[in-house]
Amino acid sequence: MQAVGQCSVCASRAAGGLLRNPTDLSLLRTNKNGVRRGAACIRFISSRKPGVQKLGERTDTEHISKAPFSVGRGLYAIPFTQQMEHLSHDSLIRRAASVVTDSSSTFLSQTSLALINALTDYSKAVHTRIAVQRRYLASLGKLTPAEKDSFLEVINGQRAEASDRLHECKRIESTWINAVNLCKMAAEAAHTSGAEQASITVRTNIQVAQSQVGEARKLSADAEKKLAETKVEEIQRMAEYAASLDNNEEHEVHEAYLRED
Repeated sequence: MQAVGQCSVCASRAAGGLLRNPTDLSLLRTNKNGVRRGAACIRFISSRKPGVQKLGERTDTEHISKAPFSVGRGLYAIPFTQQMEHLSHDSLIRRAASVVTDSSSTFLSQTSLALINALTDYSKAVHTRIAVQRRYLASLGKLTPAEKDSFLEVINGQRAEASDRLHECKRIESTWINAVNLCKMAAEAAHTSGAEQASITVRTNIQVAQSQVGEARKLSADAEKKLAETKVEEIQRMAEYAASLDNNEEHEVHEAYLRED
């Protein structure tokens, strides 16, 4: 503390008081030790960095570090608080209802697309089975045992694939029905809360989804109808083929009997 005080006195004298008094100036010139000490003090003072703390000083760093955060919180908190004050409960409920209708519509859209694709794949599998089975029926009596086994293997494979596709359709259809019901409830909730536009939008989405899924169902129903017709043809063709074999056997037996006679 004494060293700092001497430095302060020397600096003040060197800066002002000694220059104004010729007597002090002459004394300063004769006192070389005082001049050296004053110069050293001035260099010490001028060379100090802003971040160095003097003895006896109190730096309120905690206050400085917290000040920007307090200002930042104020900048963000004030507009948010003002915005919340302008929103009523009814307004917040309408916004929430709109969010529910949007999410339920997305759920319905994804399940509808999955169901349409599943129904399309099932229809293709059924048509492929029909084509292979009709080729087999048309070739009865003309196939070798190896060709017959190859046809039957392909037919069984197509039958299994069609069955798997149908199971997939039923699984996705259950989820799709839940999505439709969810959208209906969301539309009703939006209507009662006053979000009329959101209610109309989700009801329109339900109609579009039901229409598109209905078209895919119609295609699969047509494929199943053709498959049923093919099964009837198969029964008739197999009966005709068996009858032709019996006639050939009877004809061969009759010829053998005549040769014996």
